[in-house]
Amino acid sequence: MIRTLLPSLLAAFLAFSPLAAQEASWRHGAALLDEPKYPQGFPHFDYVNPNAPKGGLVRLGALGTFDSFNIVVAGVKGSPEQGLGLIYETLTTAALDEANAAYGLLAESFSYPEDYSSVSFRLRPEAKWHDGKPVTADDVIFSFESLKANSPTYAFYYANVTKAEKTGEREVRFTFNQKGNRELPQIMGQLNVLPKHWWEGTAPDGRKRDVTQSTLEPPLGSGPYRLKNFDAGRNATYERVKDYWGEKINVNVGQNNFDEIRYEYYRDATVLLEAFKSDRLDFRTENIARDWATGYNFPARQEGRVILEEFPIRSSGAMQAFVLNLRRDKFKDQRVRRAFNLAFPFEEINRTIFFGQYERTSSYFQGLELASSNLPQGQELAILESLRDKVPPDIFTTPYKNPTNDTPEAVRNNLREADRLLREAGWEVKGGRRINAKGEVFSVEMLGDAPTDERYFLPYKSSLERLGIEVRVRIVDDVQYVNRTRSFDFDIITSGWGQSLSPGNEQREFWGTQAAQREGSRNLGGIADPAVDALIDKVIFAKDREELVAATRALDRVLLAHNYVVPQWFYGKQRTARWNRYSHPETMPRYGGAAFPTIWWYDEAKAAKTGAPR
Repeated sequence: MIRTLLPSLLAAFLAFSPLAAQEASWRHGAALLDEPKYPQGFPHFDYVNPNAPKGGLVRLGALGTFDSFNIVVAGVKGSPEQGLGLIYETLTTAALDEANAAYGLLAESFSYPEDYSSVSFRLRPEAKWHDGKPVTADDVIFSFESLKANSPTYAFYYANVTKAEKTGEREVRFTFNQKGNRELPQIMGQLNVLPKHWWEGTAPDGRKRDVTQSTLEPPLGSGPYRLKNFDAGRNATYERVKDYWGEKINVNVGQNNFDEIRYEYYRDATVLLEAFKSDRLDFRTENIARDWATGYNFPARQEGRVILEEFPIRSSGAMQAFVLNLRRDKFKDQRVRRAFNLAFPFEEINRTIFFGQYERTSSYFQGLELASSNLPQGQELAILESLRDKVPPDIFTTPYKNPTNDTPEAVRNNLREADRLLREAGWEVKGGRRINAKGEVFSVEMLGDAPTDERYFLPYKSSLERLGIEVRVRIVDDVQYVNRTRSFDFDIITSGWGQSLSPGNEQREFWGTQAAQREGSRNLGGIADPAVDALIDKVIFAKDREELVAATRALDRVLLAHNYVVPQWFYGKQRTARWNRYSHPETMPRYGGAAFPTIWWYDEAKAAKTGAPR
C-alpha cells in the first residue's frame, strides 16, 4: 500500500472492463466485477450536495512535522501528505458509494486489453496546472519515471511496469511485464501527476529545481487547492483555486467546498487534543479509547458547540498487532510465537485502559467478508488442498482462535500452555529466567514512538516476565523509530495493515518473500513462506469475486495459523469530534466514513451560534 499521497488501497479500487483485442474501448469509469453505478455523463455522485456553499475556513491537526513539499523524495522529517493531496491529482478517482469503482479525473477515459498487459489513459483537454499550462502525457510519463526511480516504495509498487509511452496528443500507455494481473491498470490510475515543466525549470532564487531533492518551495499543482502560506514544520494553509479547471466536472461537483484548509502540526497527541478543546482546531478523528470516553467532557460539548459523531467503517478492514521480527532467531519457532499470544492480557488491557470499547482482532481482514472463519469449505478448501503439503495441517481441522484471558483461571491455564510451548521450543526456566541450551537468555525489546504506547506495553511486559522472559520497553523519537523499523532493527513493534474490499498486489508488499528483506517494505515481520506467496498470486489473479473471496480467506487462514503476529484490537467505527460549524449531506457515502472535509461545507448559521474559527 502506498501511503504518500497515493490514494490508499484501503479505499475503493479502480477496475476496468475487457475490450476486444483488435479495438480499444474507452470507458468513463468501471467497476471490478460489474458495471459501474454511474453512467456516462452522470451529473454528480449521489452522496454529495451539488449546491453546497463555497467558503469558510477549516483547521485540522496533524501529528508530527515536515521539512519538504516534494512527494517524490520525502525530507528527513517527511512531507505534509494531507495537504499535498489537495494540490496534486490522479488519473482516476474513487466513488465512495461503490466498493470497487472509480472514474476519470485527469483522464477523461481509459482502456486496456483482455489480457491486462497494458493500460491507456486519455487526458482531459481542459486539465490545467495552476500556471495555466495544460496537463500533458509528458507530465504523466515524467511523474511515473521520477517516482519509480527515486522511491524504493514506488519502485516496488511499479515493478511490473516496463514502459510508459506517449501514444497520442493526450494519450499515454503503460505496458506490463505480465498478463492477467487485474490490478495493474488500477494501480496506474492512481498515479499522482506532477508538472514536468515546473520541476525542470528554475526557482525564483535562480536555483535549478531537482525532483530528487527535498524542497520547501511551494509546489505547482493542478488540484482544487494551492499552498497559500506555511511555517516549516508547524503549519500550512491551502486556499481554494477560484479558477480551478475541474470544479464543474461530475466527479468534483459538491466537493472541495472550503475556501481555506489549514493544517497545524503537533509533536504530542495530548497537546493536539487540548488544541482542539481550546478551539484551535475544528475537526479530529479520535483513536484513543480513553480520550473518547473521558476526554471530551468540557463545557463546549455540553453546550452543543462541539459534536461527537461516529461513522461506520465499511470499506476497509485491518490487522493491528504486535509484530514479532522473524529475522530474529528467537521468533523463528511457531511455538514461541503462539506462546507470546497466550501471554497477551487483552481482556485486562481492554477493561482497564480502553473502557471495554474494543474487540480482539481475529483476522488479517478484520471487519470484511474476506475474513476466514470456522473450517475451510468450497472453493477456499480446494485452494488450500492444492497447497496441502505447504500449509500447516491444523487449518483443515481446527479453526484459528485467539486465547482468552478473561478470568484468573484462564490466565493461569494460558501461561501454563505458553510455558509448555516454550519448553518444547528449547527454552527452559533456570533461576527464574528463560534460557536455551546455549545459555542465552530470552530477552526482547518492545519499541514504540509515543509515550501512550507504554499503557499497553507494560501490562504485556508484566505477563511475559511471569514466563521468565526479560522485557525492555523503549520509547524513541519519530526519526529514530522510522529508521529502526525501516531497517528492521527491532524485536517487537506495533503496526497495522489496512485492507480494502478488493485486495491484490499490495499483499506482496505486506507478506511476500521478496519484500521480507527489502528495507522500508511493509513486510515488517519478515514473512517468507512459499505457500503465502502462492496464495497472494491466487488473490491477484482471481477471475471473479467468488474466487477472490475464497483465495483471500485462504491467505488469511494460513497467515493466522503461523502465528506471525500477536493480534491486538479493533473498533468498527470512525470516532469524530467537531466544532459545530460544518454540515454534511443527509445521505453519507456507504464506504467513505466521515469523508471530512471532502464533501462537507461551512455552515454560516451554525457558525453564528458557535462562533467563527480563528
